[in-house]
Amino acid sequence: MASLKDIKDRISSTTKTKQITSAMELVSASKMSRAEENAKKYAPYSEKIQDVVASIASSNSDVSHPMLERREVKKTAYIVVTADSGLAGPYNSNILRRLHDIVTKRHSSNDEFTILAIGRLAAEYCQKNKLPMADSIIGLADQPKYADIRTIASDAIKMYVEEEIDELVILYNKYESAISHIVTENTLVPLSIEAESASTSSYEYEPDEGAILEVLLPQYAESLIYGAILDAKASEHAARMTAMNSATDNANDIIDDLTLSYNRARQAAITQEITEIIGGVAALE
Repeated sequence: MASLKDIKDRISSTTKTKQITSAMELVSASKMSRAEENAKKYAPYSEKIQDVVASIASSNSDVSHPMLERREVKKTAYIVVTADSGLAGPYNSNILRRLHDIVTKRHSSNDEFTILAIGRLAAEYCQKNKLPMADSIIGLADQPKYADIRTIASDAIKMYVEEEIDELVILYNKYESAISHIVTENTLVPLSIEAESASTSSYEYEPDEGAILEVLLPQYAESLIYGAILDAKASEHAARMTAMNSATDNANDIIDDLTLSYNRARQAAITQEITEIIGGVAALE
C-alpha cells in the first residue's frame, strides 16, 4: 500500500493538473465564443456572393467558366484542416481517420491525389505516411483572417483552372454546437450551383455577366474555403473546451478517490499506533 506521503503527493500533483485544465477550459470557451461569432458574421457574405453567382448561372446559359465545368477526375486535391496541437479530444483523429479512409479506398496510387494541409497535425501526418503534399499552413491564428489563408486558397483554385487537378475537396470539422461538430467533406471545385439557390433579386451587371463571373467564381470558391476554416476553428475550440472539462472532472474523481485512500490509510496508521500503545501498557503491568 502506498504511504501517506505518496498519496498526499499524488493529491497535490493532481490538484495542480486540475487547475491547469480548468484554466485551459475557460480560455477555450472564450476563444470558441469569438470563433462562433466570426463564423456567423461571415455567413451573410458567403450567401450573397453565392446568390449573385447563381443568378448569373441560372439566367444566362451562354455564360460558362472552367470552375463550373465537370471533367474526368484523374487527380484530386484535398484541403485537410486540423489543429496545430492536441488536447482536443477526437477533433484531429476523426479528420485524419477520414483522410486515411479516403486515400485507401478511392486511390490506388499517390499520383492520383495531393494534399494541402492546414494545421501542424495534418502536415505531420502526411510527412509520416509519405503522402503527397502540395502546400501547408502551420501556426494559423485562433481567429484567422482572410489574408491568412488567401494564398493557399487561391493557389488551390489556380491548380484546378490550370488543370493540374480535376477536383478540389475540403475535409474539416463543421461546427454544430459547443458539444457537436461533424467531420464534413465538401467538393469545392467544380462548383455546384443550383438554379434554385438564385434569389428573385434583379441585378444589373457592368461590364457584363461573363466578366463578373470571371472575378466572382474564384472569390466564391475562396470564400467557401475560408468559411470552412472558420467553422473548423470554432469546432477546435469547442472540442478543446469539452476535453478540458472532462479532464477536470476526471481530476476531481481522482482527488476524491485519493482523499478517501489517504483518510483510510491515516485511520489505519492511527489505529496501529493506539494498538501498539495499549500493547506496551499491557506489557508493563
